[in-house]
Amino acid sequence: MRVIAGAAKGHRIKAPRGSSVRPTSDMVRGAIFSMLEAMGVEWGRVLDLYAGTGAMGIEALSRGAEWLDSVEQDSRNCAVIKDNLEHTGFSEEAKVHCCSTEKALSFLQEGYDLVFVDPPYADPDLPSALRRLFSSKALTPRSTVVIEHSRRRALEGSYGGFHLTRELRHGDTRVSVYRFRESQEG
Repeated sequence: MRVIAGAAKGHRIKAPRGSSVRPTSDMVRGAIFSMLEAMGVEWGRVLDLYAGTGAMGIEALSRGAEWLDSVEQDSRNCAVIKDNLEHTGFSEEAKVHCCSTEKALSFLQEGYDLVFVDPPYADPDLPSALRRLFSSKALTPRSTVVIEHSRRRALEGSYGGFHLTRELRHGDTRVSVYRFRESQEG
């Protein structure tokens, strides 16, 4: 697995040995960023939830993001993310939070431009984690949320003011993109 574009293009991204991490493939990562670029999405401040190897956040930094907060619960994965940030030269533009997504959302209140959510496909807590994210101060009306999940798991069409605006499918992977839209009612 490598960084596919930008300042760190070609740098290898390590994954923890024997881990249950399911890194986003280079092909899917490239398709996600191409879609985001076509949509005109800004990614100044990025939040990567369930970061795993850190590949999505590092790709955003490589493509010009100013800051990255990576959230990962597994301490081995946190160490790998820190190594990957060091190896790609982005350790000064990022912070790794080794805690649960729920805990991170209780203190990360920065108003991120771009949020990646890539939980384990079978995570039974995903619906509550998404409700918490979409009601948190981590999001503003300018935020874009990218959720990578199994094609067999349906997500809601909207969460609060955020509505499903694009989907991408590749094998068992579905990528759902949510953006804020003012209500047209009233």
